[in-house]
Amino acid sequence: MDRIDEATVFERRRGFLLGLAYRILGSRAEAEDVLQDLFIKWLEADKATIANPAAWLTTACTRHCIDLLRSAQRARVDYIGTWLPEPIQTLHHESPEHSHELASSLSTAFLLLLERLTPKERAAYLLHEIFDLDYPQVAAALDVQEATCRKLVSRAKASLGNAQVRHQPEPSRQQQLLSAFHAAIDSGSTQGLAALLSEDVELCADGGGKASAIRETLYGLEAVLGFVGESLSTYWRDYQWQEVEINGGRGVVLRGGGEVVAVVSFGYDGEGRVNRVFIMRNPEKLGLLGSGVLV
Repeated sequence: MDRIDEATVFERRRGFLLGLAYRILGSRAEAEDVLQDLFIKWLEADKATIANPAAWLTTACTRHCIDLLRSAQRARVDYIGTWLPEPIQTLHHESPEHSHELASSLSTAFLLLLERLTPKERAAYLLHEIFDLDYPQVAAALDVQEATCRKLVSRAKASLGNAQVRHQPEPSRQQQLLSAFHAAIDSGSTQGLAALLSEDVELCADGGGKASAIRETLYGLEAVLGFVGESLSTYWRDYQWQEVEINGGRGVVLRGGGEVVAVVSFGYDGEGRVNRVFIMRNPEKLGLLGSGVLV
């Protein structure tokens, strides 16, 4: 296998590997770094000893991500304010089934739920439940016995519960929310928005100590509506709004002076009402916005 063939094999697997790395790490930037390191490792590997290149790449990617996630989780203890996954701009797929699966496994709410898991539980769950690898394949990727692998997935399922956060309402419902949210910012009146939020709605923001953002999560309809109708309406009214797909659902990119200053995405309950509002303000997590992930 020459260099061109080696690169072709890697590129064919790039989308899968990037999607896996992002879901494990919650960071597009870190996922891109993983793929750069992995590509070099792949070029240097003895291909004569690799019977299944796809499996080799999946295993190397998974193990590298697990090591990084362990370090990242320790670093998040000292993170300033609320930590949120790095938002990504996703692309709408022509297949409704594919779009739903994409949205459900990339949503910010679901990625936050995965934070409950240990690194190996997270990797095992994603490989088996999202990417449909069988238990022997997952066990090989994690270098554990199949019985251990089954326990990892079982524990992950128990920790995640019914994972209702993977619910995404119809696009028309999401668009209705965006219109009401924008109207509330423009006018300061939240009456229309209130009907689309759950009573136990939460709002959190990630500034990372590098941009102004609330550091504590707001709980309840009154608190969230008050913040949107007063604070956000005051400071966001003059920003440029762009409605895009963010982590598989409809969201908003806000720009000021030509720069992205905030990204807003939402989580939904089983009845299609918003129960989570996520605001990303950390400039370090906004730099790669616009790169699509389809797997």
